Amino acid sequence: MGNSLLMTTDASYTLNFLIYIQNIFLNQNQSNEEYKYPFFPLKIAFNKDFELKYKDLWGEIAERISKPHSNDMKIFHEEKDLFYQRLFVINSDSLKKYAEIYKSFQVWWDSFAGRFSVERSIDETGQKLYVELAKSLTQSEIKPQRSLNISLIYDECLLANAEVSSYFAVLPIRNFFVKYKELVPKLQDCFY
Repeated sequence: MGNSLLMTTDASYTLNFLIYIQNIFLNQNQSNEEYKYPFFPLKIAFNKDFELKYKDLWGEIAERISKPHSNDMKIFHEEKDLFYQRLFVINSDSLKKYAEIYKSFQVWWDSFAGRFSVERSIDETGQKLYVELAKSLTQSEIKPQRSLNISLIYDECLLANAEVSSYFAVLPIRNFFVKYKELVPKLQDCFY
């Protein structure tokens, strides 16, 4: 590949769905000023070990989608029960509420306000990042062995480790605007 950098950015269905669930969970224990999107006024029965199970599930999903040729959308559609079984109390009421959460995420994510907006929000900044990262890698004499995949999430992951790994990074779109200066050094850590 020489020293040419290949970088892809996309917005993961599964990781963004996990952020959506995380925010609903956090909103149940927040005051009005701290609410995160989405706000669900319904009380939802989450697993009593929610934070631990969430962290494990996040790590498992991130590991799976970090692999080349993984199918994030397939996981979201064909394994949707995985999220329910791991994160919610298993009963008919919580299953019904989970189905509503799943559907509301799907409707939002498939709309222009969802995935499309998340991916397009970093277009200009993403180009700038690519140029600066490529320059930094050349200066450091780091030769990428394969493509860097950046998975965008619409909000911060507060309940799990969303750090970079080999040729894979999960980044909230906010970082492209608020923590931009940290991105090049952070992403340079992916090239091992």
